[in-house]
Amino acid sequence: MHGYVIVIEKAGANWSAYVPDLPGCITTGATPEECERNMAEAVSGHIATMREFGDPIPEPSTQVSRVEVAAA
Repeated sequence: MHGYVIVIEKAGANWSAYVPDLPGCITTGATPEECERNMAEAVSGHIATMREFGDPIPEPSTQVSRVEVAAA
């Protein structure tokens, strides 16, 4: 089993998400939580399609870190 980092961003009236390690794997949702649920399905489908076409499945390589700074 692989654990891929997803990025969830506010996109106007909804939210969108993508997987840096799986180019083209994107989804949207009304809330961040819905986006995360949708992304689980999107990643599974994306990887299944890659396997179907014989494409190599990338190992997760993206790391997430957070920095705290004072607002100016």
